[in-house]
Amino acid sequence: MGSLSIWHWLIVLVVIVLVFGTKKLGNVGSDLGKAVKGFKDGVKGEEEKPGSSQQVADKSTIDVEVKDKSKL
Repeated sequence: MGSLSIWHWLIVLVVIVLVFGTKKLGNVGSDLGKAVKGFKDGVKGEEEKPGSSQQVADKSTIDVEVKDKSKL
C-alpha cells in the first residue's frame, strides 16, 4: 500500500464532482473563504486592543506555594 499517484487523485476528484456537482463545491469553497477571512479579522481585532490580553492574564494568574507531598 504505497502512496497514491496523480491518476488516483484525479479519479477521486472526478467522483467527488459527479456526486456533489460543481455549483455545490463552489459554494463550499466560498463559504470556507468567508470563514477564514472572518477568523483573520477576529484575530486582528484582538491584536489591535493593546493591554486587553495582558489584563486577562493578570486576573487569571494565581500565586500559590507548592508543597511536596512525599515529605508529609
